[in-house]
Amino acid sequence: MSDPTLAPDGLHFVAVKSAALGQRADITVFVPRQAAGLHDVPVVLLLHGVYGSHWAWAFKGGAHLTAQRLIDGGEIPPLVLAMPSDGLWGDGSGYVVHAGQDFERWIVDEVPAAARAVCPACSEASPLFIAGLSMGGFGALRLAGRHPRRFVAAAGHSSVTEAAQLDALMAETRAGWAAAPVDTHVIASLRDAQGPLPALRFDCGRDDPFIDANRQLHADLQAAGIAHEFAEHDGDHSWTYWAQHLEDTLRFFGRTLTNRSPAS
Repeated sequence: MSDPTLAPDGLHFVAVKSAALGQRADITVFVPRQAAGLHDVPVVLLLHGVYGSHWAWAFKGGAHLTAQRLIDGGEIPPLVLAMPSDGLWGDGSGYVVHAGQDFERWIVDEVPAAARAVCPACSEASPLFIAGLSMGGFGALRLAGRHPRRFVAAAGHSSVTEAAQLDALMAETRAGWAAAPVDTHVIASLRDAQGPLPALRFDCGRDDPFIDANRQLHADLQAAGIAHEFAEHDGDHSWTYWAQHLEDTLRFFGRTLTNRSPAS
């Protein structure tokens, strides 16, 4: 872990040996000052898009600054942000299982464990949330369907909704990637979920190349009777949009946490 006296306030940079990937991998973790002395503090996994890495949400999107501002204002409860790399396969791993590497398990199991190691206020009882942008939105929404009992809520911004949409963005092919419908289509993962789904939210800019795909996902979820929130806003596929609307996701997570029953 990075030396906290040298890193920006609240940020921790972590390198881990991932059993799921068979290699080292990186995470940026943000711990708000209000977490001190608390227990079971919620953890939000933030997934980046193609070409990105663990630092993108913090140093292109200011995610830690947004979270701290909302926590300071009492608009959301204290929560920890765990911002992992996708495993750094090619232009993007898709956060799915590949031949020989399990990028899904890296996110679902190993990243939360690393966050607990960084922040003593987090535990296995900490509520877990997941969100992402573009390829990370695909990862977040799909993993919510694949592991519905792991997450309290999931959200996507400008989400890729089918793995094939990544083909035009990557130099590599998806040969060796898991190819079942639940691994390649968000809607299949959510429709085939083994258990009650977490709360779902996603949004997209009206000038985003994935707006039609997001509108179709919204329609498909409505047809399937799957509860969710969907919003369209002005904007395109850019950090200006994601930095602005991360605030919507964090507020959504805060509301979901507040509305949970005590027995949840």
